[in-house]
Amino acid sequence: MQRREFIRLLSGATAAWPLPGWAQRAPRQHRIAFVHSGIPAGQLTETAGPFWVRRFHETLRGLGYAEGANIVVERYSAEGRSEHFASLAAAVVARDPQVIVVNLNDLVEAFAAATTTIPIVAIMGDPIATGLVANLAHPGGNLTGVSIDAGYEIVAKRLQILKEAVPLAAKVAYLTSSRIFIDTSLGLSLQKAGQGLGIALTWNFLPEVNDAQLRRAFAEMTSQQFDAAMVDASGTFLARCASIAEFAGKLHLPIIYPFRDYVDSGGLMSYAPDLGELAQRLAIDVHQILNGTKPGDIPIYRPNKFQLVINLKAAKALSLEMTPTLLAGADEVIE
Repeated sequence: MQRREFIRLLSGATAAWPLPGWAQRAPRQHRIAFVHSGIPAGQLTETAGPFWVRRFHETLRGLGYAEGANIVVERYSAEGRSEHFASLAAAVVARDPQVIVVNLNDLVEAFAAATTTIPIVAIMGDPIATGLVANLAHPGGNLTGVSIDAGYEIVAKRLQILKEAVPLAAKVAYLTSSRIFIDTSLGLSLQKAGQGLGIALTWNFLPEVNDAQLRRAFAEMTSQQFDAAMVDASGTFLARCASIAEFAGKLHLPIIYPFRDYVDSGGLMSYAPDLGELAQRLAIDVHQILNGTKPGDIPIYRPNKFQLVINLKAAKALSLEMTPTLLAGADEVIE
């Protein structure tokens, strides 16, 4: 037999009968969708994303997932436009990923309406108060993930800290991209908590979170002479934390924030959970689901430790004198 013919036959045999172990060495490729309400899709990566996004990808990599090898991550963004939530959810679900990672209660609701079978791993506000689940320990259905707050008590605590930092505050605006507080028992409870502190709390709803809407909101707060403000914990606002801190500084408006990213961007103070820890837990949830665990059997994690971070440079620019008690209670003071 000629050498060329022998090589041809050997190649054909190899293609028909792979050598033992080859199939085991070829990794299974998983596919997940990563969806954010505000952060551009191109920034939902390990290299370009904000801290918690990077931590999510780092944790996945540490669990053995490598993009381009055994996992494909498809990235999407609503770019702060809530009217696109339903169509975005439908488009992502049509792609039939194994797991959908998503943020923001309203966006989670859109995905929950679009699919009852594809596992959803969410970073969300209080899932009990918004009716996403009835039980944190056993969420059931196709939803699990982490909560970025511990409910009404944490928002009320932020309001209390803000009053201590700005004792004369009587009118406080609450910037929100969700209707979770508006005309609900939760919102009424927070307004009642404000009344106990001598504060009239007013909702400022932004259906879209972009620089134009933020300018409008801050102009309104200035013209209506609000003494201070709060920002809700949605990722749609977090995606624009630098702009929000800048607007607040220019207009001399004291604000307490739900994440330290705002303080690192020049904001006054935050009372916040560790987003890095929450991102790690998101990645672990994804890992469990890819290995066969039902999402409804994975408890939703709610943080139990919150840190107070104060930016003294921002306080000085606002002509605020932080009390010794407030400074002593801070976990970190940025000089």
